[in-house]
Amino acid sequence: MSQKTKMTRYTLKDFQAQFPNDATCLEWLFLRFYPNGTVFCEKCQRETKHHRVASRPSYSCDYCGHHVHPTANTIFHKSPTPLTTWFYAIYLMASTRCGVSAKQIERETGVTYKTAWRMFKQIRSMLEDDKNPLGGPDKGVEADETYMGGKRKNGRGRPMRGDKVKTPVLGIVERRGRVVARVIDDTTAKTLCGNVRKYVLPSSTVFTDELNAYNTVSEGRRYTHHRINHSSKVYVMGNIHTNTIEGFWSLLKNGIRGVYHSISKGHLQSYLNEYSFRYNRRHDVQPMFVSFLKQIEKHDAASRRSPVGVCAVFA
Repeated sequence: MSQKTKMTRYTLKDFQAQFPNDATCLEWLFLRFYPNGTVFCEKCQRETKHHRVASRPSYSCDYCGHHVHPTANTIFHKSPTPLTTWFYAIYLMASTRCGVSAKQIERETGVTYKTAWRMFKQIRSMLEDDKNPLGGPDKGVEADETYMGGKRKNGRGRPMRGDKVKTPVLGIVERRGRVVARVIDDTTAKTLCGNVRKYVLPSSTVFTDELNAYNTVSEGRRYTHHRINHSSKVYVMGNIHTNTIEGFWSLLKNGIRGVYHSISKGHLQSYLNEYSFRYNRRHDVQPMFVSFLKQIEKHDAASRRSPVGVCAVFA
């Protein structure tokens, strides 16, 4: 029997039961930032209980009437779009491996394409997930570069003179672990090796292909460096391969071709963040929708985030 944990199902019926209206969405946000139901009142200068204001999306201090707005300084800040539409868009993005288009949200919710596109841009802005380093002693990490966009005149592969502009992307993945995918300026040794050293801990085992730019990757970091020679049609040699990162590239490119068709360089990193975020949580027990919601934060009150409070809401 597989040792992988199975993600808890969270269906459309579950979503509709938990978030039937804007009031329940607002209550979830309030408990997200204030899990004990108390808020530090700036007017009273103390922790006080707050109650829901019926006429507006805010909560009022029981003592002085000062208002706090759960949506303030979040991705929902000053948005006229109903919270249920926002939460449904997050649910759809979290419920697929390959993403969902803004055009699909336009069709399903009735908002304009401009609104749907802005919502997706805001949601993706909270999915950056490369703060923790990869690897460690005796842990395998694969690194590989690929190219997105543009068009090559003669087949596939690295761009050549006369080709349309392609955007280089570096991927670094732990075997059976997390991935980091970053848009890079070029594929020189300085750029590729510099990023590997930035994201991979010393004493890791690093697997790459035969590209000369990786020749100096282990300098100063005590990496054990193994290479696989793709140009000689060799793809696996014992445990030496880059199949894990190649699998991520396949998932990413098939998703983009099938859903988005093409992505501009300016927005590419946010799409990489989205695919990496889902990939990094593919073995989580909690629903992916919950993982997405946990990324919602107040930009000026990040210290008030409480994972315990979030778990309590979904218990």
